[in-house]
Amino acid sequence: MNTQVLSAGFAQRARAFCALTKPRVVSLIVFTAVIGMFLATPGMVPPQILLAGTLGIALAAGAAAAVNCLVERKIDAVMSRTRWRPLPRGELTALQTLVFAGALGGIGLWTLYHFVNALTMWLTVATFVGYAIVYTVILKPRTPQNIVIGGASGAMPPVLGWAAVTGEVTTEAMLLFLIIFAWTPPHFWSLALYRTEDYTRAGVPMLPVTHGKDYTRLQVLLYTLILFAVTLMPYVIRMSGAFYLAAALVLGGIFIAYALRIYLAYSDDVARKTFCFSITYLALLFAALLVDHYL
Repeated sequence: MNTQVLSAGFAQRARAFCALTKPRVVSLIVFTAVIGMFLATPGMVPPQILLAGTLGIALAAGAAAAVNCLVERKIDAVMSRTRWRPLPRGELTALQTLVFAGALGGIGLWTLYHFVNALTMWLTVATFVGYAIVYTVILKPRTPQNIVIGGASGAMPPVLGWAAVTGEVTTEAMLLFLIIFAWTPPHFWSLALYRTEDYTRAGVPMLPVTHGKDYTRLQVLLYTLILFAVTLMPYVIRMSGAFYLAAALVLGGIFIAYALRIYLAYSDDVARKTFCFSITYLALLFAALLVDHYL
């Protein structure tokens, strides 16, 4: 019985630490980083770079997510979307979270420095600071443009992947950055639209809270149109070919249709579906870039 209790307690604690890293978010980060690696070379990515780069970026991203959970634990406690997280539930302490984040981030950066290259490590440090400090501590509680400005850190993963393989940051890498940067506002504002009461209760100045839902609906549409234009640029600069162009047109058309529904016939259900599609959209768009790269 004691062994079973200890086993159950260990499993619960492990799940709590895992939840701190926001696995679903990190999986998309790692996916776009790996795509960046493959797009950076005409051949295959060296196994050491692929494995060490993926591991290092994943660990650093998980550490940044844990710091975010630590800083926002009081906000998370009053939001229905996040009150289940380990810190609001009292499953972990602030000290445990800090030590865990430090260890995770330290191992991740050490891995990148010793098995990938120094540039990738330093870019990852900048990304960590951008998300965990600039966005979480400074921007999110102070300005409704938090997602727009803070989106720069979220757009870095493919740049990290590119730098891991090439040791430099090129125009093509920055175009991948720009795609995610333009994608971030309509993605998050779709969520904020149907979670406005949550953000109001938590005192977070998201755009629907400060400027109203009508204004936010227009911004979702405008940024989706900007995103559509940006996603055509890989074809324009001959970074990709007809397969990617077709995918970008189809996926972008669907995203614009969702954005038009948000603007013209809003409902929380439409906003929720738009948010969910936006995740699928980004994954499929980057997958199309990869497939096109090897055609």
